[in-house]
Amino acid sequence: MGFAAKTTYGLLALMELAGVEASGERLQVAEIAARQGIPERYLEQMMASLRRAGLLRSSRGPRGGYQLARPAAAISLAEVVECLEGDGEPNGDPVGGGASPELQVLQELSGSLRQQRLERLQHTSLAQLLEQRDALQQAQAMYFI
Repeated sequence: MGFAAKTTYGLLALMELAGVEASGERLQVAEIAARQGIPERYLEQMMASLRRAGLLRSSRGPRGGYQLARPAAAISLAEVVECLEGDGEPNGDPVGGGASPELQVLQELSGSLRQQRLERLQHTSLAQLLEQRDALQQAQAMYFI
């Protein structure tokens, strides 16, 4: 139960923005796309979705670009996933009311996994991802010293 490519790209872009949050800097789509190897046109669509969801704000002009609309610590991954993937709930019961006990067990497991994933995403902020990234970068830098 990983992330869709769209969500992965969106999270990478948000982490870039979270990384410059303290300076108040704005990043343009082309800059984020180049840093993360994301197709620019695809990223533009995701950024527009994230802006409409209230996670980003944008400004136009030569110094324009995107910024987080709220502090990274106040943006949960659940919000991002819901914006980019939807709620992820399956539409209806694919097997009907007469499902075998085996299929019922699998459906219960699937529901439980969805719930656990949602809870984990709700309790993980964009700032926490950035902290994990920074810790990995520091560990890699120390390894090469």
